[in-house]
Amino acid sequence: MKLFLTTQGIYLLNNSKSYLLANTDFDSLLNREDLMAYLLEYCSKNSEAEIEEEDLCKIALAPLQSQEVWAAGVTYYRSKKARMEESKESGGSTFYDKIYDAARPELFFKSAASRVRGTKQSVRIRKDSTWSVPEPELTLLISSSKKIIGYTIGNDMSARDIEGENPLYLPQAKSYTGSAALGPCVLILDHPINPQNKIEIEVHRNNQIVFEGQTLISEIKRSFDELVNYLFLEMDFPQGCYLMTGTGIVPEDSFSIQKQDAIRITIEGIGTLENWVE
Repeated sequence: MKLFLTTQGIYLLNNSKSYLLANTDFDSLLNREDLMAYLLEYCSKNSEAEIEEEDLCKIALAPLQSQEVWAAGVTYYRSKKARMEESKESGGSTFYDKIYDAARPELFFKSAASRVRGTKQSVRIRKDSTWSVPEPELTLLISSSKKIIGYTIGNDMSARDIEGENPLYLPQAKSYTGSAALGPCVLILDHPINPQNKIEIEVHRNNQIVFEGQTLISEIKRSFDELVNYLFLEMDFPQGCYLMTGTGIVPEDSFSIQKQDAIRITIEGIGTLENWVE
């Protein structure tokens, strides 16, 4: 089942039927220990809202209220290779080679909720960057009790030139207003998402595809439980949090995103996150 956060409230989509969760607080809902059972019971006791998934995607907001967004880096081989290439002149390439095989994963703060964009909304390029890319990422929704309760699509906008200049510039390359997008919904599951599901991206410019790529969720090197355990090792998240799990799709070095580009990221079972670059 899927949850859509809109200005009209929270919609639940279950077996192609939609329901409006009236007078429901998003933070409280996500942290119910009986979330799946609660949602199933709600469907059985309430009337349908009669709105299609396509229309829900048109009015969907970023599916978060108070949740922070964190991210994991260098979890796919393609990401490792790209990071080594972009930082070789600064002498930082060995950092990424080592972190790929290290016991401890790379985790970093990506965004506060107020700076996250939803589907159909704009993302941004830093004004002081000349080489930026979108990074399509399966994103975990984790409850305050450290349980993975759902999945969404993340767009991790990244300034490759700034990160490549010095690995210590990572926060500036990754975290700025409009650098993160989530949506269009949260897929709520009581079991792990299918690792054979595809992650796909298309970048459109002047009505033409200028970049496209795909990978499988299963190509990730680290387990989701491993990433979550490290994230919660010395931190608490009273309202839960989101964790972007890294990207296995990075354009060649000659490619950079431009203003007015349209970005479409699709993950099987979840849907499509659409953003344009302002």
